[in-house]
Amino acid sequence: MTIRVGVIGVGVMGSDHARALQHVVSGATVSAVTDLAADRADALAGELGARAFGSADELIAADEVDAVVIASPDHRHAAQVMSCLQNRKPVLCEKPLAPNLDDCRAIVDAQNDLALPHPLVSVGFMRRFDPGYVELAAAVATDAVGEALMVRCSHRNVASHPGGDSAATITNTAIHEIDVARWLFKSEIVEVSWHAGRSTPNDPTRQDPQLLLLRNAHGVLMVLDIFVNARYGYDVRCEVLGVDGAISLAPTPLTWIDRALQSRTAYPENWRPRFAEAYRLQSQAWIDSLAAERPSPLATAEDGLAATAVAAALIDSMKNNGAPTAVQH
Repeated sequence: MTIRVGVIGVGVMGSDHARALQHVVSGATVSAVTDLAADRADALAGELGARAFGSADELIAADEVDAVVIASPDHRHAAQVMSCLQNRKPVLCEKPLAPNLDDCRAIVDAQNDLALPHPLVSVGFMRRFDPGYVELAAAVATDAVGEALMVRCSHRNVASHPGGDSAATITNTAIHEIDVARWLFKSEIVEVSWHAGRSTPNDPTRQDPQLLLLRNAHGVLMVLDIFVNARYGYDVRCEVLGVDGAISLAPTPLTWIDRALQSRTAYPENWRPRFAEAYRLQSQAWIDSLAAERPSPLATAEDGLAATAVAAALIDSMKNNGAPTAVQH
């Protein structure tokens, strides 16, 4: 059985999804694409032998679309996911499910109201499929370094996307680490606080970097720095400190060059080389679940809601001078 997938939003992320589904993921074909930039959709449709639609709603309702990937701007996610629910189409929505907490709650309620055998909504927290994070999670689950006490994480980008602000840094970038914190320990984040010092002059639209503190129901503290204009490269780090030791992700660079009395390495420009395998594994798991008519193993709409609830609490803390803020689940 081949799953015919429609892709909404074919910028860098969406076009990567579409090409992987067409050429790398087995059991899938891209039958439809759409984008606000019609020329971009037309070009990708021609490349993949798909049909370009004039709107997301038209694509979702199309008979030749069995399932949908949403890679549009964050503020469009909620309406497009709701349209998928109304049309009974399985959907893989890129993170966040929605940047607004009320929209996430509405999606969860709408899906529950359908009372279908399997949920339709999956959320693209692909780090759950990254081999490094999977190994890290397994070590945590088996107390490989003893009982966990603290987590230290960093997320660095070369430059921020235009049009964002300090809140978007949390809902669009830190949202990955928020989900990782919940997933690693199978424990909800109950309290957060937001902190910042000096801000880079390279982006006057937001506070950058930011320091986020998350505490889960088991008392584990997560310390997260987010720097979306770090300039030097794309760099993601995670270390779990335990009673008996520590475990961390291996460094991103794969090679070093030793020459002329120097030792040097290189960082990737963006997430694509670092997490290509995670995206592939996530997409394959999603397609396999659809073909077998079994529940998706990806993050759920409820996971998307929980992550956005933590993000909302962090934004509230930001607006209140870093005051400790309870998460409203």
